Amino acid sequence: MIGVTKLLCGKVTPSDALRYGRRSDRSPSHLLQFTQDKKPIVVWNSTKACNLRCVHCYYTANARPDPDEMTTAEAKTMIDDLAAFGAPVLLFSGGEPLLRQDLFELGSYAVERGLRTVISTNGTLIDQAAAGRIKEAGFSYVGISLDGIGATNDRFRGMSGAFDAALAGIRACTEAGVRTGLRLTLNRHNYEDLDAIFDLLEEESIRRACFYHLVYAGRGARIQADDLSLAESRDAVDLIFRRTQDFARRDLDIEILTVDNHTDGPYLLRRVQAEQPERAGEVLQLLQWNGGNSTGIGIGAVDHLGNVHPDQFWQHYSFGNVRQRPFSQIWTDTSDPLMAGLKSRKPLLKGRCAACQYLDICNGNFRVRAEAVHDDVWAPDPACYLSDEEIGLNGQ
Repeated sequence: MIGVTKLLCGKVTPSDALRYGRRSDRSPSHLLQFTQDKKPIVVWNSTKACNLRCVHCYYTANARPDPDEMTTAEAKTMIDDLAAFGAPVLLFSGGEPLLRQDLFELGSYAVERGLRTVISTNGTLIDQAAAGRIKEAGFSYVGISLDGIGATNDRFRGMSGAFDAALAGIRACTEAGVRTGLRLTLNRHNYEDLDAIFDLLEEESIRRACFYHLVYAGRGARIQADDLSLAESRDAVDLIFRRTQDFARRDLDIEILTVDNHTDGPYLLRRVQAEQPERAGEVLQLLQWNGGNSTGIGIGAVDHLGNVHPDQFWQHYSFGNVRQRPFSQIWTDTSDPLMAGLKSRKPLLKGRCAACQYLDICNGNFRVRAEAVHDDVWAPDPACYLSDEEIGLNGQ
């Protein structure tokens, strides 16, 4: 995750992170990416059920829940362990988490145990009553997915009217006083909607937006051909940077982030070096503290059956199951070669990634994307859009 507003527009400085000792248990949510201990944010894919059928769903969700999904009691046991372990955030995802009947009970329980709680949802099931329950349960943030304007979104979501329903969900959460943001996964069919998405953020007073690069997992692997080209990725990120700077110049309180392609970090740094050289040192420091891709380190995932994964995109690989062993023990056990490798990956990386001058601020980007394309976890990430010359290979 790259905090574009924080870094490009100077909304955060190294002293802000140092004020809290760069500790996960002390830092506010907007500074967690700069913490030193990197306790994992845990994504819980709490159900396989979803009311939509999105073409890029990494979880390959279904219309009905799996009969063997974790029970309320099992989820509470997991939450107890996560709280004791010091995980800073539990993100309720799916499928569609609002289809879990115990979502609000579990959210309240996690808050009582000291966890920050977040919902990742398609938003179409959120009315005023649901928004009120989200607020009452203490969820600190709701991320609602919109993958384009109007019909563009509806095609990707597999349901006519999904755009209007999601927008109504955003409005309901905002009216209920719940911090709410927009999530969009970039692809060839929607990146031309980016300007209109930024207009929507301003028109609807949406305070936060995360722009995700496509990861080739689940149904997302089937539409790999619909991913942006490297040149299109640069164009999209340029537009995101430009519109973010415009928001900042007009003093609009809208936070912009990009997610799932850590090439955005060095690309942002190069822009700061060219346009704001006096800030380049502090931006470099913050990017180094961010640490680049955090799969297996600062982010992990648990699926609806209790299986623990390196992140939410690694559904094909599990380190163990929380029904048999606590997450905290699974996560710290480096006897699994993939877990050990992800935690100390730099010596294992190959090709451009191994030789890149920005390795300390990218950390090899997404290993699951490299595996999907090259059948090699340690191969270069094919979504890196920087040239050989830009990463210090001098065109060789």
